[in-house]
Amino acid sequence: MVAPDVKAETMKLMDRRGALEAEMDAIIARLTAPGGPGITGGLVDAEGFPRSDIDIPNVLAQRRRLAELRNDHQDVTNKIDKNLEILHSSKLSRNEQTTSRGSDTSASSHIGLPQSEPMEEDPVTRLPFAMIDEITDGSPAAVDGLQLGDEIVKFGNVEAGDRLQERLMSEAISNEDSQVSLAIVRQGSAMNLTITPRRWHGRGLLGYVLLHLGINPNYLFSQQKKLHC
Repeated sequence: MVAPDVKAETMKLMDRRGALEAEMDAIIARLTAPGGPGITGGLVDAEGFPRSDIDIPNVLAQRRRLAELRNDHQDVTNKIDKNLEILHSSKLSRNEQTTSRGSDTSASSHIGLPQSEPMEEDPVTRLPFAMIDEITDGSPAAVDGLQLGDEIVKFGNVEAGDRLQERLMSEAISNEDSQVSLAIVRQGSAMNLTITPRRWHGRGLLGYVLLHLGINPNYLFSQQKKLHC
């Protein structure tokens, strides 16, 4: 069984990453405001003199802070990724034990041995891999009951992992006009829904945009992956 501190640490790390992203977002908004220097824009005018319309020391400080936050964000994401590997490995191990126990239970029923209760799946091991960032009115996603902020744990047979967009699109296309099971977290509560990928007047088969939650260790806040479905 996975130690409880690994689960608790993972949730704390996700909260920490969210705080880092919020601070980075605020800095980027200030630097890229109208008339601002941008994240990497020049700080001198056409004649090579320091720009007089901006506070150069402050801009440099914000850029340094942004670089520090990105490094911290990378470190936190790498730790989350490692913990997720541990949690998912533990899940697979428990599933194998449950299957083996089921076989033993079947045999025991014929020889009078006591049967044991099956192990329950720990929901903490099923962490969301993406969040619904945009949803179009009248889209299949909206009609079927999805909401902004819903966090996706499992879409059909797709869970967290590599080639996420490719697997999500394949799952949607292969199930066009058929119901697909969906495991989500909404406002902290786990829910199971069904959604039917189908043609409509808008983009994709579902009509929502997923914001990848950054399980990929190469994830950077400035390159957030938005998955159109």
